[in-house]
Amino acid sequence: MRRRLMRAWLAAIAALLFSVQGFAMAGQPRGAESRDMALTGFNDLQGRGAYQPVIHQQNGRWIAYIGHHHGSAINPLTGAREDNGTSLIDVTDPSDPKFLHHIPGGPGGEAQMVRVCSGLPRAATGRSYLLRTLGHTAHEVWDVTLPGPPRRVSVVADGLRGTHKNWWECDTGIAYLVSGVPGWRTWRMTQIFDLSDPAKPQHIRDYGLPGQEPGASSSVPTGLHGPISTGPSGNRVYFGHGTSTSGILQIVDRERLLKGPKAPTRANLLQPQTGRFDLDADYGAHTTFPLTDMEVTAPDGRQMKKDFVAVTNEALSDGCGGAQQKVWFIDVSDEARLKVASTWALDPKNGDYCSRPGRIGAHSSHENFTPIYYRRMLFIAHFNAGVRALDIRDPYKPKEIAYFVPDSGGRTVTTNNVEVDDRGYIYIVDRHGLGLHILQLTGAAREAANFPKN
Repeated sequence: MRRRLMRAWLAAIAALLFSVQGFAMAGQPRGAESRDMALTGFNDLQGRGAYQPVIHQQNGRWIAYIGHHHGSAINPLTGAREDNGTSLIDVTDPSDPKFLHHIPGGPGGEAQMVRVCSGLPRAATGRSYLLRTLGHTAHEVWDVTLPGPPRRVSVVADGLRGTHKNWWECDTGIAYLVSGVPGWRTWRMTQIFDLSDPAKPQHIRDYGLPGQEPGASSSVPTGLHGPISTGPSGNRVYFGHGTSTSGILQIVDRERLLKGPKAPTRANLLQPQTGRFDLDADYGAHTTFPLTDMEVTAPDGRQMKKDFVAVTNEALSDGCGGAQQKVWFIDVSDEARLKVASTWALDPKNGDYCSRPGRIGAHSSHENFTPIYYRRMLFIAHFNAGVRALDIRDPYKPKEIAYFVPDSGGRTVTTNNVEVDDRGYIYIVDRHGLGLHILQLTGAAREAANFPKN
């Protein structure tokens, strides 16, 4: 009996030591890890946690606009501690990014979402404008024409809750704002504004899923996460509702949305909808990126063009328990009959990501329609697994062809969002302050892209 107790005690001690050792190793510094993706440049973003990067060409320069999470930090340019807001980084030379400005947020910080436009239809010639969220309660527009300092020109809407991932059409000025309007039954729906003259915002309508509108009595659908519009030429807006659960892809006729009856009744909310796909309950719809006119091969060998939407879920939990958030490729060629073409998920065993600290699973895709990557490659921000590059030329069989995981420096890697520019550079930012990494493809992965031939 005593021997059995001793063996059990020794086994428990060994298990405890193994667990502690594993935890300690998970917190050990890790160098950068990569395949066919190389680091070109870096900026520490003053240590601020970052959400959305947008890279915009203006007056011969390439500027990265970075939206930040809550918190504060010292701005060396001013010598003052500033609440986290929006950073402007000159990335014209991606190997030597230069910090230009930080626009502070409100008390406590937070201005997660940024969009930038130049050449708006009714704005002054030669001006560039930033649309951003302010905390979770307002949307505002700033004149960010360089070399002058940023200047706020309007508050588009305030007194809100749940502001988040907006979309702005630079050719028309129409903005689709994620908001929580008092009276609506959800914390996130859509406000649509004409911001073609950013100094004079014009409200067009409020929009949401049936059941979210004021006065409804049915169950309340999951809240909006973000829309992407294809503008007048594509005449579609793709809404992603939900984050990590109860995801919904909703497809809307843009012209009917903007010109249809505006009162938020059930009939009026359904009137512009052309398609809807409800994901499995364990998965959300963080980013809904349209991939139209893709050339595919039918089972009988015929070549045809079809439309897809890449729906990326958001992982909210640490560790490998529960459903692993991933990327869905939805065939939307027939909007009355949307169907899954394929899914892609990282195998966390390759790299032992389950034992590393932080969130495990997908978060977002890039959103630039540059022909270098469009219909060919998709970049997925994957939290503790960095950024993953997918070859999507066959949307029925997407495959990973490159990745980059930043140097942890002994902290938790949380690659939050990713964007690309029209030169082909890849930009990733970290949720917990590991900065901005500027990357480029190498090797076989570069051959999958459509870089201009010299």
